[in-house]
Amino acid sequence: MTDLDRLLDFAERSRVPGGFGYLGDDGRVLPDRPVETWIVARMTHVFGLARLLGRPGADELVRHGVVALTEGPLRDAEDGGWRASTDDDTKAAYPHAFVMLAGSTAVTAGVRGGAELLEAAIGVWQDRFWDDDAGMAVEQWDRTWSRLDDYRGINANMHGVEASLAAADALAGTDPVTTERLRQQASRTADRAMGWARERGWRLPEHFTSDWVPDLEYNREQPADPFRPYGVTVGHLFEWARLAMHVQVITPGPPDRLRDDAVALFAAAADRGWGADGHPGFPYTLDWADRPVVPARMHWVLCEAIAAALVLAQVTGEASYRERAAEWRDYGERSFADPATGSWHHELTPGGEVGSGTWAGQPDAYHLAQMLLLDGRPVRGSMAAALR
Repeated sequence: MTDLDRLLDFAERSRVPGGFGYLGDDGRVLPDRPVETWIVARMTHVFGLARLLGRPGADELVRHGVVALTEGPLRDAEDGGWRASTDDDTKAAYPHAFVMLAGSTAVTAGVRGGAELLEAAIGVWQDRFWDDDAGMAVEQWDRTWSRLDDYRGINANMHGVEASLAAADALAGTDPVTTERLRQQASRTADRAMGWARERGWRLPEHFTSDWVPDLEYNREQPADPFRPYGVTVGHLFEWARLAMHVQVITPGPPDRLRDDAVALFAAAADRGWGADGHPGFPYTLDWADRPVVPARMHWVLCEAIAAALVLAQVTGEASYRERAAEWRDYGERSFADPATGSWHHELTPGGEVGSGTWAGQPDAYHLAQMLLLDGRPVRGSMAAALR
């Protein structure tokens, strides 16, 4: 079985002067890739969770990430916010959500500098990304915040929900006004996402126009995009089902239907996704008639399926969810686990060979670490709060 300590040993190899780098299959940072904000922030979050577990050396690694995000080249000292990477000056909601998550976990773990990072990240999220009229976050600005892209996406909003819940947990007891605002925003976004899924028989649109009209044909010609794939992204159905339960347990007065929606969304992902092309596992994406589009098996999709099953088992008390989690975990250990690194291969072909059509290497430890840590722990707004 995958061991968390071995996974964290692997993750520690990602440390570079500007934060954390993108890891290849051999556990070495890929030298031709820039330092990317989403990777730095996610690794900082993972090492923050490790600190909460008491792992030796984790405190210094979290601090390294906090300093990189606060003082390093990814932070735009002139115009504010964070660049997408050291060679991309755009300001996007997706990496900013992870900066907020990293700051939240650093605060919960008691890491020096975490509070300053979290305050800055919340400020940018509220001022630049949150659209209160829509109850959603906008997607991407240019470096100077003068031009907003027309595209709107569900992926960044999903991680905005995760980060908002984590920030609220980190601030609970010290800033009740911000805590309440962040939880209500997360609840609004989750309810709206569930509404779009419900309208289409639990096939959640990923891409939207500036007016939040679903664009069901977006990226049809580039279906394997790592962040904006065409069609229905199976892993996101599981991820939204799980996040809805985090919203349910922590937000005062969440929509009554949120739990039923999560159950239905999970069932659609499991029943339509598993083995949809005749091979074990979940395809990356399906079309609007539930046919596989990108058949590659992504480790993160399986991790989120297992994580959602574990959370639903805790919240509902239904043993069938835990049984499914165990079955899928066994498949993951047999098919994805890499004994050489202690991590999981990030992409497989339908036949089980290591693939690289969307993901090269084993970039980070975020999805796998959270999956491992959710098992047997209480459901809270955030993983860090559950560990605390």
